[in-house]
Amino acid sequence: MDRTVIAYVVYLVVSIGLTVWVARTLSHHGRVFLADVLQGNEKLADAVNHLLVVGFYLVNLGFVALYLSSDDTVEDTRGIFEALSTKLGVVLLVLGAMHLANVYVLNRIRRRGVMEREQLPPVAPQGWAAPAAPTAGA
Repeated sequence: MDRTVIAYVVYLVVSIGLTVWVARTLSHHGRVFLADVLQGNEKLADAVNHLLVVGFYLVNLGFVALYLSSDDTVEDTRGIFEALSTKLGVVLLVLGAMHLANVYVLNRIRRRGVMEREQLPPVAPQGWAAPAAPTAGA
């Protein structure tokens, strides 16, 4: 078998495996964060979580597929490792950037929700007080 094909197969197996592992980890542990961001709405948190996972898969697997081809031919075992290290390094950087972007956006949404909750009075108003009469010296 051609060494370039071996490099492609290893790249695909490792990249897809990493994408699935990261997506599952983010989905499992991000659900609690989403529930907090969405103020305890569990059904909405699950729906948003699922949509984020689908988008994550589409973007990352699309990138893996586009980044598969190479103009260089791999001629020896060292070349396999060099090609794989470059390709997998870029895939890992893209996975990390996607993760950071998701966390940043969700944190901004969470902060906005916390600020809105803090602006509400802790107790509902009981009634209105009449304005004080102006004093003679003022």
